[in-house]
Amino acid sequence: MPPSSQRQGSLLSGLLPAIGAYGIWCLFPLYFALLKEVGPFEVVVWRLMCTLPFCLVMIVILRQGPALRAALSSPRIVAALALSGVLIGTNWLIYVIAVMEDHVLAASLGYYINPLVNVLAATIFLKEKLTRRQWIAVALAAVGVALLAKGALDTLWISMALALSFAGYGLTRKLAPVDALPGLTIETLVLLLPATGLLAWQWQTTGSLAMGSSPGISLLLLCAGPLTGIPLMLFAKAARRLDFSVLGFIQFVTPTGLFLLGILVFGEPLKPVQLVCFAFIWSAIAVFCWDLLARRKVA
Repeated sequence: MPPSSQRQGSLLSGLLPAIGAYGIWCLFPLYFALLKEVGPFEVVVWRLMCTLPFCLVMIVILRQGPALRAALSSPRIVAALALSGVLIGTNWLIYVIAVMEDHVLAASLGYYINPLVNVLAATIFLKEKLTRRQWIAVALAAVGVALLAKGALDTLWISMALALSFAGYGLTRKLAPVDALPGLTIETLVLLLPATGLLAWQWQTTGSLAMGSSPGISLLLLCAGPLTGIPLMLFAKAARRLDFSVLGFIQFVTPTGLFLLGILVFGEPLKPVQLVCFAFIWSAIAVFCWDLLARRKVA
């Protein structure tokens, strides 16, 4: 197969899981809104504790036990996944707090900023080269994000923390030579001990846990396993197959979904500057897609 055909095949096989992951993440505020009576720390803990059994079941079904054992036998891979686990755990916690405190638009801004951080990381750490049209797209997106950030300075720390933690997670997963499912399994294993400690602390301080408090809440918390595991596996698969800069731009799907949910479902006020920002960012996406299509025709 010619190199150009191989590259296009890799691009397509990476685009589909990336769009799937980002599409699922768009809907997460609806899920977390149902868990408002549960504290954010406990939500994150149960996400971790329910994701691990899900991963182990999938390891058995997909017969990826040898890949998991190989990854666990490499100290370098385990160290990289420990770092990515801490980063995604931090991202989860901040995101859940933001949604439960009715800062969905701040979360949206964080994931609008993230693609720009990804592009910067791709050029610095991965030596990826952007075309002229791609740099134009980055400039347009940067203007839009800057306008949005100017009007949200009080919650900008939420947005920046989400952007930086997820960019670090994506970069670490791209560089770690391990498949999506074994990698996610090790990440949750690394975080299991601190998660258990947090759960014990909650039990000691409050004398109660959300799990078991009602059938509905318990079922929702158990669903955190597949709801967490499936998009993260899709994302890790995409991260291994796509240029990091391309992966970042596709991510605009998620904040756009969050943006619309914040306004249409959660009733957050829409400001004129947000509409202008929206126009800049989607213009950037159009230019970026135009560049991808143009290069595909040339190849």
